[in-house]
Amino acid sequence: MKSRGNADWSIGELAGRFGLATHVLRHWEDAGLLAPSRDTAGRRRYGEHDAYRVAVIVASKAAGMSLEQIRALVDGRAADRQAILEAHLADIGSRIEALERSRRMAAHALECRAHDIANCPHFRAHVADIVVGSRTGLWHDGHPLHAQGRPPQMPQPRSGRLPSRSSNEPVSPR
Repeated sequence: MKSRGNADWSIGELAGRFGLATHVLRHWEDAGLLAPSRDTAGRRRYGEHDAYRVAVIVASKAAGMSLEQIRALVDGRAADRQAILEAHLADIGSRIEALERSRRMAAHALECRAHDIANCPHFRAHVADIVVGSRTGLWHDGHPLHAQGRPPQMPQPRSGRLPSRSSNEPVSPR
């Protein structure tokens, strides 16, 4: 993991390339993710290999990975590498599903005659079991779950836009 290549950057220069504070690179070094070489005065020197490693860490952090997960990603010899990466992929899938549900809800709200989605008959039907007490909470472990342990689905938006209504018109079910 020692620096290689002919690039030679100080900690400030490398941190600046990625918009990071220098303490972040020191923390990643303490966590075993970076191992810069040292000059004769003991100052950290970073090479091209280090820059690519920082790029991997930054991209992985942006993808929601923990430093432990990133360590497994960059260490091909890690015994639990496959399990960690599979768990991360499953987490990404859950987050994508949650974002899709959010997208469908926002799209439905745009077309819904109820200007307040809390008054939408479809949304109310979707959460009625919580209101009556047969299910608790919209979220479980950070992800929405239906009573049967499956993600709830908001209705798909209709293909055409619905006519607007004034705010004083009664909301009627679709």
